[in-house]
Amino acid sequence: MHDRQPALARMATFGAAILSTTLAAACADMCEAVAAQATGALATAQWPARAIRFVVPFPPGGPLDISARLIGGRLSEALGQPVLVDNRPGAGGSVGARLVAGAAGDGHTLLMGALSTHAVNPWLYRDVGYDPVRDFTPVTLVANVPNVLVVHPSLQADSVKALVALARSSPGKLAFGSGGSGSGGHLAGELLKSAAKLDLVHVPYKGAAPAMADLVGGQIPMMFDNLASALPQVRAGKVRALAVTTATRSAFLPELPTMQEAGVAGFDISTWFGVLAPAALPGPVLDRLHGEIARILQLPEVRERLATFGSEPVGSTPAQFAAFIRAEQKKYARIVRESGAKAD
Repeated sequence: MHDRQPALARMATFGAAILSTTLAAACADMCEAVAAQATGALATAQWPARAIRFVVPFPPGGPLDISARLIGGRLSEALGQPVLVDNRPGAGGSVGARLVAGAAGDGHTLLMGALSTHAVNPWLYRDVGYDPVRDFTPVTLVANVPNVLVVHPSLQADSVKALVALARSSPGKLAFGSGGSGSGGHLAGELLKSAAKLDLVHVPYKGAAPAMADLVGGQIPMMFDNLASALPQVRAGKVRALAVTTATRSAFLPELPTMQEAGVAGFDISTWFGVLAPAALPGPVLDRLHGEIARILQLPEVRERLATFGSEPVGSTPAQFAAFIRAEQKKYARIVRESGAKAD
Protein backbone atom coordinates (compact mmCIF):
# COMPACT_ATOMS: atom_id res chain seq x y z
CA MET A 1 0.00 0.00 0.00
CA HIS A 2 2.72 2.41 0.99
CA ASP A 3 4.69 1.42 -2.13
CA ARG A 4 1.83 2.47 -4.38
CA GLN A 5 1.53 5.96 -2.98
CA PRO A 6 4.66 7.40 -4.67
CA ALA A 7 3.55 5.80 -7.96
CA LEU A 8 0.11 7.33 -7.65
CA ALA A 9 1.66 10.67 -6.83
CA ARG A 10 3.88 10.46 -9.90
CA MET A 11 0.86 9.56 -12.06
CA ALA A 12 -1.07 12.51 -10.68
CA THR A 13 1.84 14.82 -11.35
CA PHE A 14 2.22 13.48 -14.88
CA GLY A 15 -1.51 13.84 -15.53
CA ALA A 16 -1.46 17.37 -14.26
CA ALA A 17 1.49 18.16 -16.52
CA ILE A 18 -0.36 16.77 -19.58
CA LEU A 19 -3.50 18.70 -18.66
CA SER A 20 -1.45 21.84 -18.16
CA THR A 21 0.24 21.41 -21.53
CA THR A 22 -3.08 20.76 -23.28
CA LEU A 23 -4.69 23.78 -21.66
CA ALA A 24 -1.69 25.91 -22.55
CA ALA A 25 -1.84 24.79 -26.19
CA ALA A 26 -5.57 25.43 -26.34
CA CYS A 27 -5.08 28.82 -24.76
CA ALA A 28 -2.31 29.62 -27.25
CA ASP A 29 -4.56 28.66 -30.18
CA MET A 30 -7.39 30.72 -28.76
CA CYS A 31 -5.13 33.67 -28.13
CA GLU A 32 -3.73 33.41 -31.65
CA ALA A 33 -7.24 33.38 -33.14
CA VAL A 34 -8.29 36.33 -31.00
CA ALA A 35 -5.11 38.18 -31.95
CA ALA A 36 -5.72 37.50 -35.65
CA GLN A 37 -9.26 38.79 -35.35
CA ALA A 38 -8.05 41.84 -33.49
CA THR A 39 -5.37 42.47 -36.11
CA GLY A 40 -7.93 42.14 -38.89
CA ALA A 41 -10.33 44.46 -37.11
CA LEU A 42 -7.53 46.94 -36.47
CA ALA A 43 -6.46 46.78 -40.13
CA THR A 44 -10.01 47.53 -41.23
CA ALA A 45 -10.46 50.28 -38.67
CA GLN A 46 -7.22 51.98 -39.69
CA TRP A 47 -7.69 51.49 -43.47
CA PRO A 48 -7.25 53.62 -45.40
CA ALA A 49 -4.81 55.60 -43.29
CA ARG A 50 -3.66 57.75 -46.22
CA ALA A 51 -4.29 58.36 -49.92
CA ILE A 52 -4.80 55.31 -52.14
CA ARG A 53 -2.75 55.06 -55.34
CA PHE A 54 -4.77 53.57 -58.20
CA VAL A 55 -2.31 52.52 -60.92
CA VAL A 56 -3.57 52.45 -64.50
CA PRO A 57 -0.98 50.67 -66.70
CA PHE A 58 -2.03 52.56 -69.84
CA PRO A 59 -2.04 56.22 -70.97
CA PRO A 60 -4.78 58.65 -69.88
CA GLY A 61 -8.01 58.82 -71.84
CA GLY A 62 -8.65 55.15 -72.54
CA PRO A 63 -11.40 52.93 -71.10
CA LEU A 64 -9.25 51.75 -68.17
CA ASP A 65 -8.24 55.28 -67.25
CA ILE A 66 -11.78 56.64 -67.46
CA SER A 67 -13.13 53.71 -65.42
CA ALA A 68 -10.45 54.10 -62.74
CA ARG A 69 -11.24 57.79 -62.35
CA LEU A 70 -14.96 57.06 -62.30
CA ILE A 71 -14.59 54.43 -59.57
CA GLY A 72 -11.83 56.30 -57.72
CA GLY A 73 -13.86 59.46 -57.22
CA ARG A 74 -16.73 57.60 -55.59
CA LEU A 75 -14.41 55.33 -53.63
CA SER A 76 -12.73 58.41 -52.20
CA GLU A 77 -16.10 59.73 -51.02
CA ALA A 78 -16.91 56.42 -49.34
CA LEU A 79 -13.52 55.93 -47.64
CA GLY A 80 -12.71 59.52 -46.72
CA GLN A 81 -9.27 59.45 -48.36
CA PRO A 82 -8.08 60.62 -51.80
CA VAL A 83 -7.85 57.98 -54.52
CA LEU A 84 -5.15 59.16 -56.91
CA VAL A 85 -4.98 57.68 -60.40
CA ASP A 86 -1.37 57.07 -61.46
CA ASN A 87 -0.86 56.29 -65.17
CA ARG A 88 2.16 54.01 -65.69
CA PRO A 89 2.06 52.81 -69.33
CA GLY A 90 4.61 50.58 -71.00
CA ALA A 91 5.16 47.02 -72.28
CA GLY A 92 1.47 46.37 -72.86
CA GLY A 93 0.62 47.26 -69.27
CA SER A 94 3.40 45.23 -67.67
CA VAL A 95 5.22 48.28 -66.27
CA GLY A 96 2.28 49.36 -64.14
CA ALA A 97 1.42 45.81 -63.11
CA ARG A 98 5.00 45.19 -62.00
CA LEU A 99 4.89 48.34 -59.88
CA VAL A 100 1.78 47.17 -58.02
CA ALA A 101 3.09 43.62 -57.64
CA GLY A 102 6.03 45.01 -55.66
CA ALA A 103 3.94 47.29 -53.43
CA ALA A 104 2.85 46.55 -49.87
CA GLY A 105 -0.37 44.56 -49.58
CA ASP A 106 -1.99 47.02 -47.20
CA GLY A 107 -4.78 48.30 -49.43
CA HIS A 108 -3.13 51.61 -50.27
CA THR A 109 -2.08 50.56 -53.80
CA LEU A 110 -4.49 49.22 -56.41
CA LEU A 111 -4.21 48.21 -60.07
CA MET A 112 -6.71 48.45 -62.88
CA GLY A 113 -5.51 45.22 -64.43
CA ALA A 114 -6.59 43.95 -67.82
CA LEU A 115 -6.55 41.11 -70.30
CA SER A 116 -3.04 42.07 -71.37
CA THR A 117 -1.50 42.36 -67.90
CA HIS A 118 -2.89 39.13 -66.48
CA ALA A 119 -3.70 36.77 -69.35
CA VAL A 120 -1.59 37.68 -72.39
CA ASN A 121 1.68 39.37 -71.38
CA PRO A 122 2.98 36.50 -69.21
CA TRP A 123 3.06 34.37 -72.36
CA LEU A 124 3.99 37.11 -74.81
CA TYR A 125 7.07 38.51 -73.02
CA ARG A 126 10.09 36.56 -71.86
CA ASP A 127 9.85 38.10 -68.38
CA VAL A 128 7.14 40.52 -67.27
CA GLY A 129 8.70 40.82 -63.80
CA TYR A 130 5.72 39.54 -61.83
CA ASP A 131 3.52 36.48 -61.34
CA PRO A 132 -0.05 37.37 -62.36
CA VAL A 133 -1.52 34.96 -59.78
CA ARG A 134 0.93 34.81 -56.87
CA ASP A 135 1.67 38.54 -56.71
CA PHE A 136 -1.93 39.86 -56.69
CA THR A 137 -5.19 39.77 -54.79
CA PRO A 138 -8.15 39.93 -57.22
CA VAL A 139 -10.88 42.30 -56.02
CA THR A 140 -13.47 42.41 -58.79
CA LEU A 141 -13.89 42.19 -62.54
CA VAL A 142 -15.11 45.66 -63.51
CA ALA A 143 -16.24 45.30 -67.12
CA ASN A 144 -16.02 43.48 -70.43
CA VAL A 145 -15.61 45.28 -73.74
CA PRO A 146 -16.61 43.06 -76.68
CA ASN A 147 -14.43 42.97 -79.77
CA VAL A 148 -15.97 43.07 -83.22
CA LEU A 149 -14.93 41.71 -86.61
CA VAL A 150 -15.11 44.54 -89.13
CA VAL A 151 -14.36 44.61 -92.86
CA HIS A 152 -14.07 47.28 -95.54
CA PRO A 153 -17.42 47.80 -97.32
CA SER A 154 -15.85 46.85 -100.66
CA LEU A 155 -15.00 43.34 -99.44
CA GLN A 156 -17.29 40.75 -100.99
CA ALA A 157 -18.32 39.30 -97.63
CA ASP A 158 -21.46 40.32 -95.78
CA SER A 159 -21.21 37.55 -93.17
CA VAL A 160 -18.60 35.48 -91.35
CA LYS A 161 -19.58 32.47 -93.45
CA ALA A 162 -18.95 34.43 -96.66
CA LEU A 163 -15.66 35.74 -95.27
CA VAL A 164 -14.47 32.21 -94.43
CA ALA A 165 -15.41 31.02 -97.93
CA LEU A 166 -13.55 33.95 -99.50
CA ALA A 167 -10.43 33.25 -97.43
CA ARG A 168 -10.49 29.57 -98.33
CA SER A 169 -10.79 30.37 -102.01
CA SER A 170 -7.60 32.47 -101.91
CA PRO A 171 -5.30 31.07 -99.20
CA GLY A 172 -2.57 33.45 -98.08
CA LYS A 173 -4.15 36.40 -99.94
CA LEU A 174 -6.54 37.89 -97.36
CA ALA A 175 -4.92 40.07 -94.68
CA PHE A 176 -6.10 41.31 -91.31
CA GLY A 177 -4.73 44.29 -89.41
CA SER A 178 -4.19 44.68 -85.69
CA GLY A 179 -2.81 47.10 -83.12
CA GLY A 180 0.41 45.10 -82.94
CA SER A 181 1.89 41.66 -82.43
CA GLY A 182 0.24 40.07 -79.42
CA SER A 183 -2.58 42.63 -79.23
CA GLY A 184 -6.17 41.51 -78.67
CA GLY A 185 -6.93 42.08 -82.35
CA HIS A 186 -3.97 39.96 -83.40
CA LEU A 187 -4.89 37.08 -81.11
CA ALA A 188 -8.52 37.21 -82.23
CA GLY A 189 -7.33 36.89 -85.82
CA GLU A 190 -5.10 33.98 -84.89
CA LEU A 191 -8.01 32.28 -83.15
CA LEU A 192 -10.11 32.67 -86.31
CA LYS A 193 -7.27 31.20 -88.37
CA SER A 194 -6.96 28.12 -86.17
CA ALA A 195 -10.70 27.62 -85.49
CA ALA A 196 -11.73 27.93 -89.16
CA LYS A 197 -8.45 26.53 -90.55
CA LEU A 198 -7.70 29.61 -92.64
CA ASP A 199 -4.49 30.97 -94.13
CA LEU A 200 -4.65 34.70 -93.32
CA VAL A 201 -1.82 37.26 -93.36
CA HIS A 202 -1.32 39.34 -90.22
CA VAL A 203 -0.44 43.04 -90.70
CA PRO A 204 0.62 44.58 -87.35
CA TYR A 205 0.37 48.33 -86.72
CA LYS A 206 1.63 50.53 -83.91
CA GLY A 207 -1.77 50.77 -82.29
CA ALA A 208 -5.36 49.98 -83.23
CA ALA A 209 -6.09 53.56 -84.36
CA PRO A 210 -3.73 53.53 -87.40
CA ALA A 211 -4.97 50.03 -88.26
CA MET A 212 -8.56 51.30 -88.27
CA ALA A 213 -7.50 54.30 -90.38
CA ASP A 214 -6.07 51.95 -93.00
CA LEU A 215 -9.17 49.76 -92.86
CA VAL A 216 -11.39 52.80 -93.49
CA GLY A 217 -9.04 53.82 -96.32
CA GLY A 218 -9.15 50.37 -97.90
CA GLN A 219 -5.45 49.53 -97.37
CA ILE A 220 -6.41 46.42 -95.39
CA PRO A 221 -9.63 44.40 -95.83
CA MET A 222 -10.45 43.41 -92.22
CA MET A 223 -9.54 43.56 -88.56
CA PHE A 224 -10.78 42.78 -85.06
CA ASP A 225 -11.18 45.88 -82.89
CA ASN A 226 -12.82 46.63 -79.55
CA LEU A 227 -16.41 47.68 -79.94
CA ALA A 228 -15.85 51.04 -78.25
CA SER A 229 -13.51 52.36 -80.95
CA ALA A 230 -15.13 50.55 -83.89
CA LEU A 231 -18.72 51.56 -83.18
CA PRO A 232 -18.51 55.13 -84.59
CA GLN A 233 -17.04 53.82 -87.86
CA VAL A 234 -19.69 51.10 -88.05
CA ARG A 235 -22.52 53.57 -87.49
CA ALA A 236 -21.03 55.95 -90.05
CA GLY A 237 -20.99 53.15 -92.63
CA LYS A 238 -17.21 53.40 -93.10
CA VAL A 239 -16.70 49.77 -92.09
CA ARG A 240 -19.06 46.79 -91.99
CA ALA A 241 -19.46 44.77 -88.78
CA LEU A 242 -19.86 41.01 -89.22
CA ALA A 243 -19.92 39.62 -85.66
CA VAL A 244 -18.97 40.26 -82.04
CA THR A 245 -16.34 38.01 -80.50
CA THR A 246 -18.02 37.32 -77.16
CA ALA A 247 -20.15 34.28 -76.35
CA THR A 248 -23.26 36.46 -76.06
CA ARG A 249 -24.50 39.34 -78.19
CA SER A 250 -23.70 42.92 -77.25
CA ALA A 251 -26.43 45.26 -76.04
CA PHE A 252 -24.83 47.98 -78.17
CA LEU A 253 -25.32 46.04 -81.44
CA PRO A 254 -27.97 43.45 -80.53
CA GLU A 255 -28.69 42.63 -84.17
CA LEU A 256 -25.08 41.51 -84.72
CA PRO A 257 -24.44 37.75 -84.27
CA THR A 258 -21.65 36.31 -82.20
CA MET A 259 -18.78 34.51 -83.90
CA GLN A 260 -20.16 31.27 -82.47
CA GLU A 261 -23.60 31.95 -83.88
CA ALA A 262 -21.92 32.72 -87.20
CA GLY A 263 -20.42 29.24 -87.25
CA VAL A 264 -17.01 29.55 -85.53
CA ALA A 265 -17.31 27.16 -82.59
CA GLY A 266 -15.65 28.04 -79.28
CA PHE A 267 -14.85 31.63 -80.26
CA ASP A 268 -15.03 33.83 -77.15
CA ILE A 269 -12.70 36.81 -76.80
CA SER A 270 -13.23 40.16 -75.10
CA THR A 271 -11.18 43.00 -73.68
CA TRP A 272 -11.74 43.04 -69.94
CA PHE A 273 -10.41 44.95 -66.95
CA GLY A 274 -10.72 44.72 -63.18
CA VAL A 275 -9.35 45.89 -59.84
CA LEU A 276 -6.50 44.01 -58.16
CA ALA A 277 -4.34 44.69 -55.12
CA PRO A 278 -0.91 43.35 -54.17
CA ALA A 279 -0.72 39.90 -52.58
CA ALA A 280 -1.41 39.37 -48.86
CA LEU A 281 -4.20 41.97 -48.69
CA PRO A 282 -5.91 41.52 -45.28
CA GLY A 283 -9.30 39.81 -45.59
CA PRO A 284 -11.28 42.58 -43.87
CA VAL A 285 -9.74 45.20 -46.16
CA LEU A 286 -10.54 43.06 -49.22
CA ASP A 287 -14.13 42.66 -48.05
CA ARG A 288 -14.58 46.40 -47.56
CA LEU A 289 -12.87 47.27 -50.83
CA HIS A 290 -14.88 44.75 -52.81
CA GLY A 291 -18.13 45.82 -51.20
CA GLU A 292 -17.59 49.48 -52.01
CA ILE A 293 -16.56 48.90 -55.64
CA ALA A 294 -19.42 46.43 -56.21
CA ARG A 295 -21.81 49.08 -54.89
CA ILE A 296 -20.27 51.76 -57.13
CA LEU A 297 -20.62 49.56 -60.22
CA GLN A 298 -24.39 49.37 -59.59
CA LEU A 299 -24.86 53.14 -59.59
CA PRO A 300 -26.92 54.16 -62.65
CA GLU A 301 -24.64 57.09 -63.53
CA VAL A 302 -21.56 54.83 -63.40
CA ARG A 303 -23.17 52.16 -65.60
CA GLU A 304 -24.29 54.82 -68.08
CA ARG A 305 -20.78 56.30 -68.26
CA LEU A 306 -19.19 52.88 -68.80
CA ALA A 307 -21.71 52.19 -71.54
CA THR A 308 -20.58 55.24 -73.50
CA PHE A 309 -17.39 53.42 -74.51
CA GLY A 310 -18.91 49.99 -75.01
CA SER A 311 -18.14 48.57 -71.56
CA GLU A 312 -20.53 46.11 -69.97
CA PRO A 313 -20.22 46.32 -66.13
CA VAL A 314 -19.69 43.05 -64.24
CA GLY A 315 -18.85 43.36 -60.53
CA SER A 316 -17.76 39.78 -59.70
CA THR A 317 -16.66 38.41 -56.33
CA PRO A 318 -12.90 38.08 -55.65
CA ALA A 319 -13.14 34.29 -56.00
CA GLN A 320 -15.00 34.58 -59.31
CA PHE A 321 -12.44 37.06 -60.62
CA ALA A 322 -9.55 34.79 -59.59
CA ALA A 323 -11.15 31.83 -61.39
CA PHE A 324 -11.82 33.99 -64.45
CA ILE A 325 -8.15 35.08 -64.62
CA ARG A 326 -6.95 31.48 -64.43
CA ALA A 327 -9.31 30.46 -67.24
CA GLU A 328 -8.20 33.40 -69.41
CA GLN A 329 -4.53 32.55 -68.83
CA LYS A 330 -5.12 28.99 -69.99
CA LYS A 331 -6.96 30.16 -73.11
CA TYR A 332 -4.41 32.78 -74.15
CA ALA A 333 -1.42 30.59 -73.40
CA ARG A 334 -2.69 28.29 -76.14
CA ILE A 335 -3.51 31.12 -78.56
CA VAL A 336 -0.13 32.82 -78.10
CA ARG A 337 1.72 29.51 -78.44
CA GLU A 338 -0.12 28.56 -81.63
CA SER A 339 0.28 32.02 -83.15
CA GLY A 340 3.99 32.22 -82.36
CA ALA A 341 3.49 35.86 -81.29
CA LYS A 342 6.31 37.48 -79.36
CA ALA A 343 6.65 41.05 -78.11
CA ASP A 344 10.40 41.07 -77.51
